[in-house]
Amino acid sequence: MTDLTAPAQRPANPRFSSGPCAKIPAFSLDLLADAPLGRSHRAAIGKAKLKEAIDLTREILGVPADYRIGIVPGSDTGAVEMAMWSLLGARPVEMLAWESFGEGWVTDVVKQLKLDAKVKIAPYGQIVDLATVDFNSDVVFTWNGTTSGVRLPDAHAIPANRAGLTICDATSAAFAMELDWAKLDVTTFSWQKVLGGEGAHGILILSPRAVERLETYTPAWPLPKIFRLTSKGKLIEGIFVGETINTPSMLAVEDYLVALKWAKSIGGLPALIARATANAQTVWDFCATNPWIANLAENPATASTTSVCLKFTDPRITDGEAFAKAVAKRLEKAGVAYDIGAYRDAPAGLRIWCGSTVEQADIAALMPWIAHAFHSEINALANAA
Repeated sequence: MTDLTAPAQRPANPRFSSGPCAKIPAFSLDLLADAPLGRSHRAAIGKAKLKEAIDLTREILGVPADYRIGIVPGSDTGAVEMAMWSLLGARPVEMLAWESFGEGWVTDVVKQLKLDAKVKIAPYGQIVDLATVDFNSDVVFTWNGTTSGVRLPDAHAIPANRAGLTICDATSAAFAMELDWAKLDVTTFSWQKVLGGEGAHGILILSPRAVERLETYTPAWPLPKIFRLTSKGKLIEGIFVGETINTPSMLAVEDYLVALKWAKSIGGLPALIARATANAQTVWDFCATNPWIANLAENPATASTTSVCLKFTDPRITDGEAFAKAVAKRLEKAGVAYDIGAYRDAPAGLRIWCGSTVEQADIAALMPWIAHAFHSEINALANAA
């Protein structure tokens, strides 16, 4: 019989949610003391903070100097919608989806913008074959499937001489994975993912090709004010130097700055990528030695290193959803892991955030607890039979 003694070691930080994600190590509200609360974001101090956030984003991510970086409302969702509503319609469109958020972008383009887009959807655990994609069309895709645990291994399939634009939702990839900027025309993400920032704001990064489209193409549909990136046929440059479209939270901006400075202090993007990769490898090693659990990603080359999604494979489990929920509830009750149930639209299982703000020691400490919870629930099933 399996030993059901609870593990002695516990994660120091049990926060493994895939969004909002764990704060940076040793985070304290005292770190936000420099936030210019009660000041206008249009005052010199507010503009300076916003521009600093943009400049540090460029430095850490290695964004080319001729790409624009803007802080926009509505988190990653706002940034993606802004891009699609402002840019699509000039060329044929291909929509690629391998998880629920990507499928949401498909719905918006097909049912809201009513474009005759070519749609390619892969099942959970797989990604679309990029070799079948026509990049002379505008192509919309997620880099990392936050709810499916799969990602692009690289951007090699995207041609440098493409005629269309690539619009990439990189919200759970930016700061934890290498993004090939030459292959990306529009890139979006939110602060509350890999750097554990507070919500409400998104980042929109535009290549020169995307800017050219904005200045030479007018969509057939009206654009809400909050989506408008141009005025009189020219890019509104202020958005990309810190003059935001609507009022930002200067507390959230300060929090993002603190996270950016922490990222820089530990070695920048290479260090962030290494931390996430080591975290994910810890989970993968656990799966390799326990036959009752497996990565939802079918191909190791496309397995996410941030939102690691797992499935239970034990044949004794007859109701996968109920079993996974019971395991997650048991872990939360023990205070060792919060919010790690699979996303509501995803296959039943667990989803462990392994992004760069998570300590590898906490991931390692969690693994025996998952085993303990699993065997406890299996025993409960046997006793109920």
